[in-house]
Amino acid sequence: MRRLWMSLLLLVPVLALIAPVAASAATTAASRPAAATAAAQPAASKGFIKAVQQRLNSLGYYAGPADGTIGTSTLEAIWAFEEVQGLPTHSYVDKAFTVRLQHPRAPKVLDRAAGANRVEVHLRSGYLVLWQNNKVRLISHISPGGGYYFCNPGGGCGYAITPTGNFKTIVYMPGWVTVPLGEMYNPVFFIGTAYAIHGDTDVPLAPVSHGCVRVPMDIAAFFHKLVKVPGEPVIVRNA
Repeated sequence: MRRLWMSLLLLVPVLALIAPVAASAATTAASRPAAATAAAQPAASKGFIKAVQQRLNSLGYYAGPADGTIGTSTLEAIWAFEEVQGLPTHSYVDKAFTVRLQHPRAPKVLDRAAGANRVEVHLRSGYLVLWQNNKVRLISHISPGGGYYFCNPGGGCGYAITPTGNFKTIVYMPGWVTVPLGEMYNPVFFIGTAYAIHGDTDVPLAPVSHGCVRVPMDIAAFFHKLVKVPGEPVIVRNA
């Protein structure tokens, strides 16, 4: 498999992988230049995309099924990979991405002493890592607190800041849950029932949450199954 995806990378060194995230396929295709649409991509593009998906999944980035089709899971995996590698974040694969994909660097360890199984949240870089037995189990793009000032409809105001420190998971609540910081999907709380790692339909490249750690909806669907609740260490740093 390594030989397959490396040969495909050499065959198509730079390939746009822009995903129709917020619009229908027809609307998105109509709004883009013809050269950027899937129909205008070279014949090898589907195989190339599949190889990229397989490689990202093997490294712990959740790119979804390796079906050669770009969806939100693959796009968010691309973002996460770029964030870990220190590459500029954008919605396509370029030469720098493909080169690094062949020789990726591991995510930075924040606190190995916290335990072999732990969640490490890199606020500044925009990703989290789930470690199991000190090996990468999952790497996800995130959107943390945006730093803005806000007031809740039910009362109370404050700055949208994600607290840093060493915490532990407390409780998991299934489905959509509303707390003072807002609405969240499948939250795994690590500070009371206020701050959580949770899913959201909007997890952009910018930090925009009220203070929680947002992860993509597809990852939130299974994240709680991979961590111990309660008791999994959660390390949050401005890294």
